[in-house]
Amino acid sequence: MVVMLGARYDAEIAQNIRDQLGLHRPFLLQYLDYIWDAIRGDFGESYRFRGQSVSSLLSSKMWVSLQVNIAALTASVFIGLPLGFFIAHRQGRWQDPLIVSIGFILGAIPIMVTIPAVLWIGCLKLDLLPCSGWGGMFDLRIIVPIITLGIFGFAGIMRLMRSSTLDVLGQDYIRTAKAKGLSTFQIDRKHVLKNALIPVITVLSLSLDGILTTSFVAERILGIPGMGDFAIQAVFNRDYPVIMATTIIGATAFVIANLLADIAYGLIDPRIRYD
Repeated sequence: MVVMLGARYDAEIAQNIRDQLGLHRPFLLQYLDYIWDAIRGDFGESYRFRGQSVSSLLSSKMWVSLQVNIAALTASVFIGLPLGFFIAHRQGRWQDPLIVSIGFILGAIPIMVTIPAVLWIGCLKLDLLPCSGWGGMFDLRIIVPIITLGIFGFAGIMRLMRSSTLDVLGQDYIRTAKAKGLSTFQIDRKHVLKNALIPVITVLSLSLDGILTTSFVAERILGIPGMGDFAIQAVFNRDYPVIMATTIIGATAFVIANLLADIAYGLIDPRIRYD
């Protein structure tokens, strides 16, 4: 009640609010009611934005974060997977250590450094990119999040794809396929690629887990009105309904991401079946 009323706190008003919210009832009943409402998408009313439901506040924020993370994840996957697969076939040549070293360097730079650097070069010096704000996935302002979250984040996917591909290339069935006279293209398409993708899918599922709630730093610095920035504000303002809703949404996304990963295993590798 102190958080909700702030400087206007009054004992009588606080008691009336408790009665309206049903806080005088047993804890178990309150918990069951909250879970039932949460299943239906009702997370209560925000403490900070009086008269507005948490669901209505979060829906627009989640849509923004979803677009940012999909764009960044797409860039990481479309750069990291082919590049990792390529350099695995160039092991021992100059391309392999060069690209891996570049990936290590880019992956080691924290996002708190990459965002100001990209803004300084692309926005202030060259005047090629918008400095901040949000205009949707097809707006020029999506370029900076893609570069800082996606292109600089491709290194992890690239290294994992490289190591997974090298592991598959060393298997006995690959040597058997070569001995049977199959071309390199056939071996890569039928045997190497599908098996190499299985460990990568596990990591990508963890990325999907946070696709609605990540980019806290990027959204804060770039002024993107997404879930990350909104969650930070909720913590500072002690907006507990928003914090609880964000936690539940994150946990639900984790379960769904693991389910999608299990389904993808069966689609990629026919040997994996679930009874």
